[in-house]
Amino acid sequence: MTIRLDRISKSFGALTVLQELSLTVEPGEFLVLLGESGCGKTTALRMIAGLESVTSGRIEINGREVTDVAPKDRDVAMVFQSYALYPHMTVAENIGYPLKIRQAPKSEIEARVREVAAQVQLDPLLGRYPRQLSGGQRQRVALARAIIRRPAVFLMDEPLSNLDAKLRGHMRAELKHMQHDLGVTTIYVTHDQIEAMTLAHRVALLDRGRLQQLGPPSQIYNDPDNLFVAGFIGSPPMNFLKGSLKAGRFEAPGIAIGTPIRGEAASAVAGIRPEDCALTSAGTGDLDAEIYSTELIGDHVLVTCRREAQPIAIKAAKDYTAGIGAKVGIRLNPQSLYFFDEKDGRRVR
Repeated sequence: MTIRLDRISKSFGALTVLQELSLTVEPGEFLVLLGESGCGKTTALRMIAGLESVTSGRIEINGREVTDVAPKDRDVAMVFQSYALYPHMTVAENIGYPLKIRQAPKSEIEARVREVAAQVQLDPLLGRYPRQLSGGQRQRVALARAIIRRPAVFLMDEPLSNLDAKLRGHMRAELKHMQHDLGVTTIYVTHDQIEAMTLAHRVALLDRGRLQQLGPPSQIYNDPDNLFVAGFIGSPPMNFLKGSLKAGRFEAPGIAIGTPIRGEAASAVAGIRPEDCALTSAGTGDLDAEIYSTELIGDHVLVTCRREAQPIAIKAAKDYTAGIGAKVGIRLNPQSLYFFDEKDGRRVR
């Protein structure tokens, strides 16, 4: 099922929260709308569902314009951040309710409820009521209720936000596997870049109501279009150094690095990811700094250094032992440097 957004915008009075968003979601694709709170991603999702009117633009689902079509006639299932469960119904009744409305046979409803409940680890809880469940369990019931419908389109608004970290990781894998098996076109809203990078076929990154970049997670990470994208994607985030870029050289106080980049910017920002930096002895790298903190992550040690009050994160080997206050050098991989114009954030290539 194809979804096409053609320059859709949404305004509340003088406040414009979404500005001419255009994109096409291919059949069976898992597209993630990613961005900070207030960027317009949930508004876009609600407009696709028909729960929010469109100020301008068009929405098409499978070639049919649905801009002004009622939500019930769009064949979409939405999972909200809030649970929206029926308090007087058991877990099994909540999950099976969409099939009951369609007057499916009781035996089919029971079988499908058991199948879906097993997928989201609710098997032992089918006889309970929502008031007897934790927040995470209630969210899983809401997710199961959407899955059991097998709609043409899944719309998900941060459905994993109320789960603990371990269960969230499990449910990410379950969601990705289920979506692959069902082949249902899915649009998923989140502010969590880890969810976006692990779940999506493509990510649409929004900022202040505008689309900043659209592409596969690897492209968003490895080839950011602008300074906002570069700083938003990555955990820990990309390191930034301010200076100037001219004639194939980036210069900042105490730094001079050659680069194959031909573009120029008087006020340039150089970006490099923590895994593309290496720690050396003081005086032997591209710049010197002092260790501010070290954190053993498991497969690596995250070393945060300070240089002129500016933090620089480096991923070091898991057996790295230098302590806080140690003077170190930092070597930057010149092939992994990104450059941006500080004035407008555009990528300099």
